[in-house]
Amino acid sequence: MSRRFVIAMLSLGFTLLFAPGLSLAVEDHVAEAITHTKQAISEGKAGKAAGVVTHAEIALTHARAGEKAKANPHTEEGIKHLEEAIATGKKGDAKAATTHAEAALTHLEQAK
Repeated sequence: MSRRFVIAMLSLGFTLLFAPGLSLAVEDHVAEAITHTKQAISEGKAGKAAGVVTHAEIALTHARAGEKAKANPHTEEGIKHLEEAIATGKKGDAKAATTHAEAALTHLEQAK
């Protein structure tokens, strides 16, 4: 066999081996963002603005990682709402922060 053929086959093999993992990583990040966004909503409904901020920040980290791995307009919108939920929650407004977290959840679920 020629050297080029062997190199091409090895390259193809590595690509096929690692490409599905990339897709799973994106889904894992979005799933984690959804989980923490739901927790932020629960905290907000309990009137705990600090809890919204804590979970929204974690959700934001995962959403950004998912967006970086694979761009999606719904993930991008979810990120914007998570940022608003954090900013509003830091001001102590649990109700408004929860509203933004709920909007983020809608978009993140559509991105999945």
